[in-house]
Order: sequence, then C-alpha cells, then structure tokens
Amino acid sequence: MGKQESMTLDEGNLRMDGRSGDSEPGAAADGQGPAGDGGLPGRWISRFRSLSRGRRLAITTSAGVFAVVAAITAIGSTSGGAAKAPTAPQAPAFTLPALGSSGHSGGHISLEGFAGKPLIINFFASWCQPCQKETPLLAKFYRSAHGSIALIGVDANDKASAALKFIHAAGVSYPVAFDPYPMHTTISFGVDALPQTFFLDARHRIVKLVRGAVTEQELKAGVAQITGQTRG
Repeated sequence: MGKQESMTLDEGNLRMDGRSGDSEPGAAADGQGPAGDGGLPGRWISRFRSLSRGRRLAITTSAGVFAVVAAITAIGSTSGGAAKAPTAPQAPAFTLPALGSSGHSGGHISLEGFAGKPLIINFFASWCQPCQKETPLLAKFYRSAHGSIALIGVDANDKASAALKFIHAAGVSYPVAFDPYPMHTTISFGVDALPQTFFLDARHRIVKLVRGAVTEQELKAGVAQITGQTRG
C-alpha cells in the first residue's frame, strides 16, 4: 500500500498538549491489549476510562484501522485463480469546517460535495515531518492538473493557526478541511499515523491507499486508477 514513513497521531497530541507521552501508546495494563480479549468488554472498560487521552485515542483508532484498512488491504487479493476480487470499501461520509487561506474560507467541506467525482483525500498536519515535503508536492501536482482532478486536504489533530501558516507556505490552493481532536473523520478512515492519502473512484470507493509521504509517481498511478474506474 505504500511506505511507512509517518508520524503517529499521538505524537501530534504531544505537540499540542505540551506534555510527555506514553512510551507505549495504546498499551493496556499488564502488557495486554484489548484485541487479546476481543475488544473492550468487562474489566477493559474501567481500564480504558483510566487511560491517558493519548492511549484512549490509540485504542479507539485501532478499531477504525481494522474496519477500514483491513478492507482496503483485501482489494485486489484473491485466494485462488477463480476467486472474485473483493469490492472496494466505501469512504465514510464527512462534513468538516474549511481552513480559510486555501481559498475556501468559511463554510464546510464534505464528501457529498464531490459526488460523482474521483477524489484524492490527503490526511496531514503542520507538525508532521514527512508532510513538510509532501504537502508542497501535492500543491504543485494539483496546480499542474488544472482542475482535472479533485483533491482535499484534511488537517488532523492540529491548531488552526499553525495549519493555516503551513498550507500558505506550501502553496496549497486545493480545499483543506480542519479535523481537530477528537478527529472523528480521521479516525473513521482508520488513519493512525500521518500522512496518508486515499484515492477514491467516482462512487467514492477507496481503491488505493498510500501510507507515508506520497510520491509524484504514486499520485499519477492513483489518478489513473480512480479515473479509469469511474464507470466501474
């Protein structure tokens, strides 16, 4: 699916909160995780409530990762020559406030607003180190497309002032949505680290995911894939 050069969302919490973090984000007491007990039943509920915000976020995010990313991983995989390829998962619907300096001040950005169009969704943050190079690349790629491809940025777990400064410096002209803590949209996509880029076809099915900083080659390949499936 792509590289793993990324920063966890919990690292973003540390930057925002100004406090030291957990050495093992998402780990529960006694070195056991909720997955080993089938979720958070019984005694895990009280433990979950007692965890720091960072640990609760990591555990909550893992559910989204399993549900969405597991489905994406299955795309194109088969168990035999006669097996039918699984259907690409549908992207979760969302509506988020727009960041101002990208030319979309005020109002909101929603998935529904791009109905019937192939779409790229990039999750990023101003504090994300790999995003420092990726976002300017995305901005350049979007400008060179001259409106032939739709692209949304989702700034996750960030401060609006820092995000605005960052996208302005990067030359971003595509719409950017703001998804601060508790990051409902980011979690609904199963994103647990930044950056991540989702490629959606015209029916807004997730047909490609790149974890870590996306490259120009991956962007071109992803665009070819989603535009080629507009009738699929």
